[in-house]
Amino acid sequence: KKLIIYAGGGVINSGPQASGLLKKLVNTTDFPCTLTLMGLGALPASDKHFLGMLGMHGTYEANMAMHDCDVMLCVGARFDDRVTGRIDAFSPNSTKIHIDIDPSSINKTVNVDVGIIGDVSHVLGDMIKIWERSKNRCDEKAIKSWWKIINRWRERKSLSYDKSSKLIKPQYAIERLYELTKTNSEVYITTEVGQHQMWAAQHYHFEQPNRWMTSGGLGTMGYGLPAAIGVQLAHPKALVIDIAGEASILMNMQEMSTLVQHNLPVKVFVLNNECMGMVRQWQELLHGGRCAESYMRALPDFVKLAEAYGGVGLRATKKEQLDGVIREMIACDRPVIADIAVDPNENCFPMIPSGAAHNEILFGSTD
Repeated sequence: KKLIIYAGGGVINSGPQASGLLKKLVNTTDFPCTLTLMGLGALPASDKHFLGMLGMHGTYEANMAMHDCDVMLCVGARFDDRVTGRIDAFSPNSTKIHIDIDPSSINKTVNVDVGIIGDVSHVLGDMIKIWERSKNRCDEKAIKSWWKIINRWRERKSLSYDKSSKLIKPQYAIERLYELTKTNSEVYITTEVGQHQMWAAQHYHFEQPNRWMTSGGLGTMGYGLPAAIGVQLAHPKALVIDIAGEASILMNMQEMSTLVQHNLPVKVFVLNNECMGMVRQWQELLHGGRCAESYMRALPDFVKLAEAYGGVGLRATKKEQLDGVIREMIACDRPVIADIAVDPNENCFPMIPSGAAHNEILFGSTD
């Protein structure tokens, strides 16, 4: 009566066929679907059944639906701690079905009622065939009622932010980047690790698999630029953008020389809040505001740094400059660093605090 499909990076890794089958299953059954950070793009973001990303910085509706569901179909995901929150409070009343290619993942973190070992594309294909042959159907009245509950959660608009600010909000910067690139059929996004990574996951909408390259469980600052180099080499004519933070990009800044040497027109879109934002956010919210080593007081001039390597440097410090900088960045056929000065005090919400249950969600700094 209240089923949810929880899909992860295993769907992406299985290949494009698996993503097509996931979409078919969701649309055939009318079940809601949420995706992990690593699964973004497995179901088009525009699909009406998509509840957004779940987990520590996922949407209210995705996390609440996971908590209140009566059946959870986990497809190629691993029940990591950023999704489950406190294990003893995780989706307490659901029957759990887990599809995974790795037998060791079944019952590793969360005990499930049905474990199905196999490549998700094969398993989803079989499930759809059985569903289509079967005379059994879900309770349509119950599913409609479930969607009414979910839509009430959606009305909370958990990804909203202050749009009246004169400062460039990082969420706004991602939204404008998406709007100005979404008509390009060949856009690939990589990220570093931190607040910018979560804002990109929340506000850049992926319609296809394999367009989102980000570091998952290891949380590797410095991942995005080398990943972008690989993507650009594989897709020479594509628009490849590394959404970065000013701290993360410094981890592998020297790879700008690789871009210039091999004439790779990667764009580095830096959300510059002059601090290690995710570290500062945790210190502010969970450690009484005792900030240590999270502020960056000796940052380079990223425009000059790009130019020093032989690339192009751009900067936006005001909202009215943002679209022009993004357009110039996209049009340039050389490596670019776009330094976007964003609100240094903005935090990434929603947020499930460490040690909390996955339905204990903060919506703001004073919540």
